[in-house]
Amino acid sequence: MSTVSPPITALIADDEPHLARALAAQLLSLWPQLQVLEPARNGAEAAQRIAAEQPDLAFLDIQMPGLTGLEVAQGIEGDTRVVFVTAYDEFAVQAFEQAALDYLLKPVSNQRLQQTVQRLQRTLQVGRERPYPDEAPADTGLMQALRQLGPAPGTGGPLRWIRASAGDVTHQIAVGDVLYFQADDKYTCVITSQAEHLIRTPIAELVQQLDAQQFLQVHRSTIVNLAHLAGTRRDENSRLFVRIRQHPRELPVSRAYVHQFKTM
Repeated sequence: MSTVSPPITALIADDEPHLARALAAQLLSLWPQLQVLEPARNGAEAAQRIAAEQPDLAFLDIQMPGLTGLEVAQGIEGDTRVVFVTAYDEFAVQAFEQAALDYLLKPVSNQRLQQTVQRLQRTLQVGRERPYPDEAPADTGLMQALRQLGPAPGTGGPLRWIRASAGDVTHQIAVGDVLYFQADDKYTCVITSQAEHLIRTPIAELVQQLDAQQFLQVHRSTIVNLAHLAGTRRDENSRLFVRIRQHPRELPVSRAYVHQFKTM
């Protein structure tokens, strides 16, 4: 007796409804079997809908009210695969870093969207065949294209010191001494083996300032210092955690960042 696979579902998030409808029509013309859900009107709604409905695919506009598409992607904990759709190409490298499967520039042509559809179909097929779809090999062609689109790196060099104020006292913390950074409401916690400090610099800005060879983002709210990495662990549900030397807590690795540990 043959088994019928459930339909592949897609959520489009764009604060311009006519663009969301146009993209839905294009997708359905190229992929008639795709089930396109009612679009989300902003980033916050997209995040809620993805968490609740767990679509297979999410087409996210990057610049949306409330949460950007990049921030929505950072928060995805399920198996939803992301394609960014935007009028601006300066976000390309960040899009790849959020494990996007593709990056579309508006206005989206049918020819370019057809390439995306083919990439998505291949990736979803690999996901069905692999026990851990997060660990599928990266699309190196997409990586190269995105890095070519991205802006040239700054020339100021990576961050070496952190200044954290507490009352009248300002602490000067060597970046190498930091075990990890973790977002905490309006602040970012700077965790060392000796103390915890608060700074106002958000995680999204820190990750751009830190040495990428030394610091690795493992969650939308966490950056770890690889020099203090003791190892990793998977639990019974195959969720990945990192262990830090001189620190009792294990830190969760979100799905968007699991692939980084395959080469370690």
